[in-house]
Amino acid sequence: MTEVRIGIVLYPGAQRSAAMGLEDLFHVADRMTPNAGGGGQRLHVRMIKADDGAEALQDLPGSSADQCQVLIVPPSLEAPISSEAASPIAHWLRARHAAGTVLASVCGGAFLLGETGLLAGRAATTHWAYADAFRARFPEVDLDPDRLVIDGGDILSAGGLMSWTDLGLKLIERFLGPVVMGKTAQMMLVDPPGREQRYYSGFSPRLSHGDAAVLKAQHVLQASEGKEARLATLAAEAGLEERTLLRRFQKATGLTTTEYAQRLRVAKAQELLQFGRLPVERVSWEVGYADPGAFRKVFHRIVGLTPREYRRRFHA
Repeated sequence: MTEVRIGIVLYPGAQRSAAMGLEDLFHVADRMTPNAGGGGQRLHVRMIKADDGAEALQDLPGSSADQCQVLIVPPSLEAPISSEAASPIAHWLRARHAAGTVLASVCGGAFLLGETGLLAGRAATTHWAYADAFRARFPEVDLDPDRLVIDGGDILSAGGLMSWTDLGLKLIERFLGPVVMGKTAQMMLVDPPGREQRYYSGFSPRLSHGDAAVLKAQHVLQASEGKEARLATLAAEAGLEERTLLRRFQKATGLTTTEYAQRLRVAKAQELLQFGRLPVERVSWEVGYADPGAFRKVFHRIVGLTPREYRRRFHA
């Protein structure tokens, strides 16, 4: 059997529980291989200590770290790593990628991958709560925080703190096959890949964009939970012509006024579905949709689940 070497990079602030969880996940998968048929490959996992930045990494060239087929940057419970702290590790990761190593990140670990410059022009994801900060720091990246895992072949990224399970299963499927992946998910009692981050994320409107007129329109939308979305009303409150408001609103928030209102209504609907017992038709009415069919379509487009599916999954 050939050996697939996977390195987990312990950078400053890395979440040790996620790193050890990934290690355990790969060990479980490896034990499944002889009985499940894994294409003649085995997984070998090692922790790569990069907490001390360049000094730690200078000891790695020529070691098994440089021989890893995959390097994973785990999440962090702290704020995203700074550019200064990330620089030596990012340089090393870029060199490893150039030598053929697959790179992967989880949650805030995407900021370290972003510092390599390798994500420019590519799709990536991170925790939805970091979306604005990530876009501001790496505007050249095609960020999609609705996705839980984005597999770009040589670079993978996963969204939330616990999405290390999804990333790990993706890699298990790649190297050991779908049978081993399925058995590993079953043993670990975790869902196989296929979830989306938007199932779990809330709507976090951009409010620090600095456009005072747009902010006034946002306050009207927020106060009415998206029900007051008439362009004439919003433009009057903002003191702008309607076309000017539309242009500036989208530039400031990343959404049209209609999309913004829809997200506010859906966020309220999620709350009612999760904590209440109103039928879906009544929830539709409560959030401003007279047509339940239209409500279902908007809800599914934004959340990725139907209202009933969302209630079954998340009802308290």
